[in-house]
Amino acid sequence: MSKSAKSRAEEQFAATQKKDRQALKEKESAQQVRADHQAKLRGLRLAKEAADRAADA
Repeated sequence: MSKSAKSRAEEQFAATQKKDRQALKEKESAQQVRADHQAKLRGLRLAKEAADRAADA
């Protein structure tokens, strides 16, 4: 017995939703990696600036 058009459409919709959720997770992960990298660079810059101020004083 073949599946009804509604059943196939529901399966296709569910697969699309799953794919969209995975893409969103990957996008959020990439954003977090960028944010972590920027925070690290900001911390290094602030530490260098503080060291430079301490050396000048």
